[in-house]
Amino acid sequence: MKRTMLILSLLLLSHVIFSQTFTLKGKVSDDSTSTGIADATVVAKGTSKGTKTNNDGSFVLQLPSQGKVTLVISYVGYKTETVTASPGTDISISLKKEAATLEEVVVIGYGTVKKKDLTGAVISVKGEEVSKVAAGNAMEALQGKLPGVDIVRTSGSAGATSNVTVRGNRSINAGNGPLYIVDGIQYENYQDINAGDIQSMEVLKDASSTAIYGSRGANGVILITTKKGTSGKVKVYANAYYGTSEVAGYPVPMDGASFTNLKRQAYRTNGKWNSPADDASIFTSTELAGIQNGTSTYWPGLLLHKGSQQDYNVGVSAGGEKTKVYFSFDYLKEKGLLKNDYSDRFTFRLNIDQSITNNFKVGLQSQLTYYKQNSRQDGVLTVANKIKPLYVPYNTDGSIVVSPGSDNQFNPLLDDVDGAYVNETKTTRILSTAYAEWKPVKGLTLRSNLGIVNSGGRNGFFESANTIDRLSSTGSIAKITNGRNTNVTWENIVTYQKSFGDHNLELTALTSYLSYQYDSSSAQGTGQLLPGQSFYALQNNPSNLAIWSNYVGRNLLSGAFRINYNYKGRYLLTLTGREDGSSVLASQNRWSFFPSVAAGWRIVDENFMSRQKIFTDLKLRASYGVAGNEAVKPYQTQSGLILIPTSWNDKSVLAYGLSSQTGNSNLKWELTGTMNIGLDFAILKNRISGSIDYYDSKTHDLLFLRTLPGTSGVTNTLQNIGKTRNTGIEIALHTVNVKTNSGFSWESAINYTRNREKIVDLVDGKSVIAGNTNSLIVGSPVNSFYDYEKIGIWQTKDADLAKLVGINSGIAAGYQPGDIRVKDQYNRNKISADSDRVVVGSAVPKYSIGFNNDFRYKNFDLNVYVYARVGQTFVSDYANKFEPNAIENGANVNFWTPENATNDYPRPNSSLSRAALPFATTLGYEDGSFVKIRNITLGYTLPQSVLKSMHMTSLRIYASAKNYITFSKVKDYDPEGGGSFERPLTKMIVAGLNITF
Repeated sequence: MKRTMLILSLLLLSHVIFSQTFTLKGKVSDDSTSTGIADATVVAKGTSKGTKTNNDGSFVLQLPSQGKVTLVISYVGYKTETVTASPGTDISISLKKEAATLEEVVVIGYGTVKKKDLTGAVISVKGEEVSKVAAGNAMEALQGKLPGVDIVRTSGSAGATSNVTVRGNRSINAGNGPLYIVDGIQYENYQDINAGDIQSMEVLKDASSTAIYGSRGANGVILITTKKGTSGKVKVYANAYYGTSEVAGYPVPMDGASFTNLKRQAYRTNGKWNSPADDASIFTSTELAGIQNGTSTYWPGLLLHKGSQQDYNVGVSAGGEKTKVYFSFDYLKEKGLLKNDYSDRFTFRLNIDQSITNNFKVGLQSQLTYYKQNSRQDGVLTVANKIKPLYVPYNTDGSIVVSPGSDNQFNPLLDDVDGAYVNETKTTRILSTAYAEWKPVKGLTLRSNLGIVNSGGRNGFFESANTIDRLSSTGSIAKITNGRNTNVTWENIVTYQKSFGDHNLELTALTSYLSYQYDSSSAQGTGQLLPGQSFYALQNNPSNLAIWSNYVGRNLLSGAFRINYNYKGRYLLTLTGREDGSSVLASQNRWSFFPSVAAGWRIVDENFMSRQKIFTDLKLRASYGVAGNEAVKPYQTQSGLILIPTSWNDKSVLAYGLSSQTGNSNLKWELTGTMNIGLDFAILKNRISGSIDYYDSKTHDLLFLRTLPGTSGVTNTLQNIGKTRNTGIEIALHTVNVKTNSGFSWESAINYTRNREKIVDLVDGKSVIAGNTNSLIVGSPVNSFYDYEKIGIWQTKDADLAKLVGINSGIAAGYQPGDIRVKDQYNRNKISADSDRVVVGSAVPKYSIGFNNDFRYKNFDLNVYVYARVGQTFVSDYANKFEPNAIENGANVNFWTPENATNDYPRPNSSLSRAALPFATTLGYEDGSFVKIRNITLGYTLPQSVLKSMHMTSLRIYASAKNYITFSKVKDYDPEGGGSFERPLTKMIVAGLNITF
């Protein structure tokens, strides 16, 4: 019995001993400043035990009591350290920075490369920078932070995206947006990506980087890599913010008194009004009542309300040596400035990486996104700016006045009635990428990626009989459109790496297959019997029932290679080639080859640089290559067949004919050749680092929609005609301005972009093709304005000259004092469309600057981000809204009268419509340059002593002012919005928190 008890006691004791754990505490600091490094990874070598450091660099790790343990400590931008720790001993680890983070891995097309070995013009941004600004999508958050990338917010509507161009516009009729690649798969809906899921973003700008994507790369490529699971302790991230938004400046039309004066002056010009005693002869009874009652309705103000944006996301990262998992959920809800303008986005992500053996692993990156959105039509705010302020919106019983006046001006509030206007879209998109990777021998990697994007959507549209658009039509309209899109990508990649002596070689070869299919159908009818049925029960619409369906398909087959070579790590060479074959082109033009070459010289590693103390990095880069623009739509090589309803002998019959755009079997890709020279540098122990790039891009074989003569029987055709050119310089600087041992630091990032964009050649040797909005002018950017140059208003003292110039210009009575005066470019006392129109501006800025500042003091952090866009012009809907005959309300402007000799706006005239007003288009051009404080964020991270009791690793609270301060020459309007009445931009106040468990 005693022996049995002894054995049991020994077994129990051994179990206690072997199951005992010990707590290891420590701190990870920056070697040069001694400040703690937050979020550094600490892992016990050979185990799955690990953790990450807190905000002050401290960590706590539970380890089995097995004597000494080897820890591996790592953090991005620092050299990985390995230390030995013993039970019961606190440790302190100092990490040394890599020289200008040169060992940092940068994602490029179909692979990665160390930053120091990079030969192309590539920008790399970490996920922390993307999520620094509360924004509806990742590209909006990076506005002004990426040199060479122009990001413009064109709308404040819920769910609005951004307009993105890389190094200017190359194409005229084809698209200029970049190619988006998410986890290796083409995915154009970047707005689906939760910012919290992004590990890094890379922008490939020069042809050396983009040629690997061939016919899709000419407009730049943006690579998005999402987070993966990590070994060690399970980590949970939770982030939330809520913000209220309001219009960032909106111009106010004339009030009651101003409009009354406009109409009086308009009739005074024709001698029909001399004093208020004549009001009854020019104003309607409703208008007279408004004048007598002092009515002054601000109609846009009845439509514009405060909006909101809120976001809630949770991410979980976990894993061991074999399996790593990352899971996240995000909910983004936006409410726009107009009633029933909203967007709800739900995003789920699951990334799994599984090692089967030491040299074989598989994985899955998957995302599901669901949207429910309702959009307001363009036009409602335009109506609100037209309707006269002398009218009232409501009857005495509170009901809406349908037509406040007797002049067919409808009440814009009609569309605000619940259920009256519905434009609801529901969209589900699934992005799934599976891969298998095998390393059969040292240096050789075989990888196969299969990606599927499957999206389906339904748009339901309904306008009741009492809405702005339908009051002048017959009854309501109801419509449903369904669409399904399936993209399949299958790519096989072979990579071989080999070092022999001072030579380092990496070979990459791949095959790629892309398939795109889209089908849609719609049905509609008018006169819904029960308006409450909206766009449902279309069979209850008694009139104009119609159906429609469509299918579009295309395939792309490719093969590519890349050779990366370096000698002694100093001399770098990259050769790339890709061959693309597309189903959208005729057989003789189906295949095209896209080559590139790039070289780099790491000057800092030369022996003659070893003694100098100024540079810690200095590298010269040069590249040239050709990439294409995949902008030919399916079936544009063929002439379309259309149905033509007609009659014969009073009987309805069907006929067929060719569509107005004839096909062209000779179509081929637009091609862009780009030369790039760059310099990367870091000085003063990396206190100042950055890059300078100069580029020259020449695009030829433009896809141009050419107008054909009427005798051809068709309207136009798409041809490869014309050339454009973009040259520019990009400067990116990162500076460590202040860094003290007391915990205060100030770092800045400055980006400068200057792009010179111009058309080099047009069709048939033309130098100008004038348009209603944008015109095409050789020597100017694609988006340019070609018009007369307004220099003021003809004054009374110049009446004789005004009459002479007018008569010489074909105006029988000549120009009169009060008319718009434009510049006579050749001093001939004559104005003509052929010789006196010039380029009066362009939507393309001369340069843009981003200035980001991060301040830290102990647990406080402050971010101030300034963005400037200089030298652009836009056409202002407000500035254009001058009605000389006062038939509608318009801009509250300073117009000419005999007593007010202004040079701003012409004299009102009741017999002259705006369409007939000479040189009326010259009124709308505005200098769109602006400087704005894009973001101000103040945050506070709770100390560890407080977090321990809350079982949290980190808790940060913050408040932000987004887009709140803008400096420009334009009054009461954010010029970034491009002058639109309908899509005013917003400013927002946000409060949020970031939690890590």
